Amino acid sequence: MKKVRVIIADDHAILREGLKALLALSENIEVVGDASSGKEALEMIGKLTPDVVIMDIAMPIMDGIETTRRITKSYPGVKVIILSQHDNKEYILSAIKAGASGYILKKAVSADIISGVEAVNSEGYYFHPMVAKTVIEDYLKNLKGRQQEDDYERLSEREKEVLKLIADGYTSNDIAQMLFISVKTVLGHRTNIMEKLNIHNRTELVKYAIRKGIIHADA
Repeated sequence: MKKVRVIIADDHAILREGLKALLALSENIEVVGDASSGKEALEMIGKLTPDVVIMDIAMPIMDGIETTRRITKSYPGVKVIILSQHDNKEYILSAIKAGASGYILKKAVSADIISGVEAVNSEGYYFHPMVAKTVIEDYLKNLKGRQQEDDYERLSEREKEVLKLIADGYTSNDIAQMLFISVKTVLGHRTNIMEKLNIHNRTELVKYAIRKGIIHADA
């Protein structure tokens, strides 16, 4: 069985040595090189043809995010796993957008790192459970936002008009008088609007109207 060829990129020599010792425990993995900067890692790839690069984010000369972006552009067959102490959303999503196939926290157990290397090489992706939770939450949030954008076009012109007036703070009585319709009709429009947008109260309706630019936050 062909071994997974790995390059380790981290500016801390002790961590590189520790990772090499750890990966040596797997008979399926071979560490073919280690680099102390992103620039050095890029230079190594053309010579050593790795399958996977384990990449730190904070490195001198060229950080891990920019290095990942260049690797995935110039060497699309090479998979990058970010190994970082950062578990906040900004770092995780930046790494994924740059093309990383995996993201593992440095506090993860050793088995996670070995599993991550083998997974991205054979299956394509590997994310530490805490990282996966962040990715899924962001995806669902964006999905909901896109769904609501699409749902807006399902509103009738009258419903869009009522939506704006509700978001502007007018009561059902006010809206009825302004549009020359009954309060019952206004309430019917309001119910339809909330059902179509999957929104459940006026506060969410106002937030939605601000995101859509229907009203402004200082209105």
